[in-house]
Amino acid sequence: MALYYFIADSHLGLDYKDPKEREKKFASFLETLPEETREVYLLGDIFDFWFEYKDLYPAGFARTLGAIASLIDRGVKVHFFNGNHDIWTYRHLQNEIGVIMEKQPLVVEIEGTRFCLGHGDGLWFNPFTYRVLQWFFKCRFNQVFWGGIIPPRWFFKLGHSWSKHNRLTRFEKKDKAEMDKDTENIKRDSINWAEEFQKQLVSKGEKRVDHFIFGHFHTPFTQAVPAGGDLSILGDWIHNPDYLLFDGTTLKRITL
Repeated sequence: MALYYFIADSHLGLDYKDPKEREKKFASFLETLPEETREVYLLGDIFDFWFEYKDLYPAGFARTLGAIASLIDRGVKVHFFNGNHDIWTYRHLQNEIGVIMEKQPLVVEIEGTRFCLGHGDGLWFNPFTYRVLQWFFKCRFNQVFWGGIIPPRWFFKLGHSWSKHNRLTRFEKKDKAEMDKDTENIKRDSINWAEEFQKQLVSKGEKRVDHFIFGHFHTPFTQAVPAGGDLSILGDWIHNPDYLLFDGTTLKRITL
């Protein structure tokens, strides 16, 4: 029986709570995946900050990179989606580790079941300020320019500081009522997006998706899509560590 794993938002390198223990736990999880594992889908923000120079990539993550490389050496296909925190991956993960880089939304058929996969950022929640930031971060000129004039040590420190500020702002400065409202908005908007996506597939004569899986929002839930199938948002490895497992027949959420 082949097994397929879906994981997101480990945010390795984030200096919050116990980052070393979080990476040990994540790497150990990858190292102990059973022999039946056929594919692993890493759905974004595996690293809290990642920026590659031509001959330099971030220090750390040795356990995780080694665990991913070992899986690939075993013949497991490891798919990597950029999140909004680990946007700047260029060559190292593909050429040296061997991951398969993917772009969202990816529709893929696994054992006769259709999946739509991605990190989830910018698909349905896409305000103007967010679009501007994403353009700035993804613009190749900006990447080359800022990466060329800022020394790596300063650039990495700046990136980690910005990332930590955003993460703590979201989870530490909102009360329960605000978080509950955010969750309801995420559910409504994500289901509406999936509903429209299904309709577009049908209009093109394609099969509907059975399972939508995304990360990014750190709000784990699974909900039916009225047009067919279901949509799952994964938790994060800071507050709600989990993953989804597909055995060729059933998709189930495992909470750690």
